[in-house]
Amino acid sequence: MKRCMLPQEVEAAPDDDVDGDALPVTQRTLAVRRWRDGGATAEVDHVAEEVPVALEYNGVSHAVMLATPADLEDFALGFSLSEGIVASPRDIYGIDVATRPNGVAVRIEIASEPFVALRARRRALAGRTGCGLCGTESLDEVMRTPRAVRSEASFAPVVLHAAFAQLQRRQALMRDTGATHAAAWLRADGAVSIVREDVGRHNALDKLAGALARADEDLACGAVIVTSRASYEMVLKTATIGAGMLAAVSGPTALAVRLAETAGLTLAGFVRAGGLVAYAHPQRLRTA
Repeated sequence: MKRCMLPQEVEAAPDDDVDGDALPVTQRTLAVRRWRDGGATAEVDHVAEEVPVALEYNGVSHAVMLATPADLEDFALGFSLSEGIVASPRDIYGIDVATRPNGVAVRIEIASEPFVALRARRRALAGRTGCGLCGTESLDEVMRTPRAVRSEASFAPVVLHAAFAQLQRRQALMRDTGATHAAAWLRADGAVSIVREDVGRHNALDKLAGALARADEDLACGAVIVTSRASYEMVLKTATIGAGMLAAVSGPTALAVRLAETAGLTLAGFVRAGGLVAYAHPQRLRTA
């Protein structure tokens, strides 16, 4: 049995070099009128920002997603991996992020072999927040089957509950705006090492996937935790990057459960209030 070694770094340092252009802010402060207990007061409030983010591969537009304009290099890398556009970070030669008057362009240079395959797929996503399959052209393209995960990770439910408590404390944008999802990486020692937020749950998970690849985390020794439901695509993305467990605060869909069973992924839902429900491969959940 593989022993899960614990890395020393807690979080990869962010890359501040973004094409020399300042990215849009992640939240706005607005004057609002708040009603509470029968009375109204004038206050200020914080709202999460979302902007169109265009993903271009070798100069060809592929997808436009509405996303929170933060950690976009992680987003590009994670999207490329979780969507099966590239098989490895080594297939990506460069990521360039630049602001535009009406959004953000992310230019991704990839190797010729995956680019030829990408052109053959002729996929174009039209982004709406949380829309995981917009623009997919065929059923075969939707129903991808990832390789079976190989993970020795195991966690007691109490560790998962503590991890979600850690995650809640680290959701800065959610704390300010109340409008974002988060995806985080739980290490074998019970520490939440990387957190990514976005207005879309799929985007948050892609950002996490990219951050994990950049930090060279051992995906066989941890779990993905998310502040959303466990949809089919959340399971697909988690299994595609090779993680062995997905734990969510809400429930899964039946399609997500079937995919988790096929992929060998431990799927836990309703991880809250001291309990959880194991929907697939419960062998990675152990008693205290």
